[in-house]
Amino acid sequence: MTISNDPSSETAVLEDKRKRRLYLLGLVCLLAVSAYGLYWFLVVRFNVDTDNAYVQGNVVQITPQVGGTVVSIDVNDTDVVKAGQLLVRLDPVDARVALDQAEAQLAQIVREVRSTYASNNALAATVNARQADLARSETDMGRLRGDFARRQPLVDDGAVSVEELQHLETSMANARSVWTAAAAGLAEAREQLSKNESLTEGTTVETHPRVLVAAGKYREAWLAFKRSEIAAPVSGTVARRSVQVGQRLASGVPIMSIVPLDQLWVDANFKESQLESLRVGQPVHLTADVYGRRMEYRGRVAGLGAGTGSAFSLLPAQNATGNWIKIVQRVPVRIALDAKELADHPLRVGLSMEVQVDIHDQSGPSVVEAASSGAVASTNVFDDLDKAVDERVNAIVSANLGHKVQLKRAG
Repeated sequence: MTISNDPSSETAVLEDKRKRRLYLLGLVCLLAVSAYGLYWFLVVRFNVDTDNAYVQGNVVQITPQVGGTVVSIDVNDTDVVKAGQLLVRLDPVDARVALDQAEAQLAQIVREVRSTYASNNALAATVNARQADLARSETDMGRLRGDFARRQPLVDDGAVSVEELQHLETSMANARSVWTAAAAGLAEAREQLSKNESLTEGTTVETHPRVLVAAGKYREAWLAFKRSEIAAPVSGTVARRSVQVGQRLASGVPIMSIVPLDQLWVDANFKESQLESLRVGQPVHLTADVYGRRMEYRGRVAGLGAGTGSAFSLLPAQNATGNWIKIVQRVPVRIALDAKELADHPLRVGLSMEVQVDIHDQSGPSVVEAASSGAVASTNVFDDLDKAVDERVNAIVSANLGHKVQLKRAG
């Protein structure tokens, strides 16, 4: 067996191996570049992503509608409350006194107005009586004039004495005075009736302005009394409670907040160069650091903010001064979340998210042209107060009228 010790042949073999390895490496690189290019062409170029995104929500501030001293606090931070649930009680004594006074005033006004309507009949009867008195005085005057006219020619013949004729003249003067008094009494009675009718014309007791004003004052007092109990306008989680027992509160001062965690969204701050392909309704995939990659939320693009973060900052940049450096700005894009996923995996306001928007679908309107989404939030908690006070007012007026009425509000 012959073993070659030729160095040139060994070098050739090594060179051949090196070329094959370089070829394989180049092939692997080419395949990798091709694969990435294919992945970019089919997937990456249709995705716009950012990790500058945060969970946002409605932070409902709870403020008292009337002033008062806190006597009870029924909830604390992190508590979950339902709409209408009692949060804080204020001392109701002053409001109760004002309510009692308003109720008594309403009852008194109803009775006074009722008396005004009843006076119409009495005044009409007075007018009729005065008319009868006037008619009687006119009859008496006519009779006396006739007697005087018949007797006056007989004085010269001596058939009637002068004294009798003088008595007739005196009676006629007295009758004329009675007629004048009766006419004045009738005019006065008619004026009284007209004045009283002007207070009641075109209305009933329950629609009389005085009754409506008194009812309005009672409503105001009743609502002030009921508002000494501060209720939750929406369902959610209590946060930032600052109120303490014994604290004197003024109307409109925030005492806590409620965050409805089932109504959250994400504000994704995309670079301005990423906005061109975004459309309303495009699907979005999101992950939260709190759950990691194991939980992926599905959302959709809902709209675009009206300006960049720097434009709405407390001290916006003054680029027109000339001390300027171009910085790529970011604009918040709102991402609506799936309600069921939020219920299964709750989020909290302020949590960071990673957002990836699939821009395959370009049929939707631009985020700049997004239409209004309608009512943002509403509550019907205070509707019950409105209905209850109406029922109470109707009960008070009905009790003082003697029959059931349905009061209508002024205006």
